[in-house]
Amino acid sequence: MRTESRIYVGMGVFFVLIVVIYFLWSGDSGNSIFLVASALLGIMPGLYLGWWARRMNPRPEDVETVTANEIEGVVGYFPSYTIWPFVLGMGAFLTALAFVFGEWTAIIGMGFILSAAIGGTLSSKPKASSHK
Repeated sequence: MRTESRIYVGMGVFFVLIVVIYFLWSGDSGNSIFLVASALLGIMPGLYLGWWARRMNPRPEDVETVTANEIEGVVGYFPSYTIWPFVLGMGAFLTALAFVFGEWTAIIGMGFILSAAIGGTLSSKPKASSHK
């Protein structure tokens, strides 16, 4: 996780440099706040990952002399295909369109959001694992 930490902190430092240059050049404090938020979005997770990287044993991906036998195995759990994230996104889109077209699109959008919440909850039953 050291590599990921360095990438995030590097992005945060980049945005800190950009916000200093932007503020000194333009004097605009309003948009500088967005760049500060972007810097924090890089620095905060980077510091968190770095904190965990110091306290954990290195992953096989982080070791320079790793062999293929050491990193093989189960990759992880990938959920099956479902339509509910798309339905939720359409509901959010229709709800946001209420600012343009009126409340009738928000009513339809909230119906989509409610059905996605119910459908996504009911369809996510855990399956018994055959791995020990």
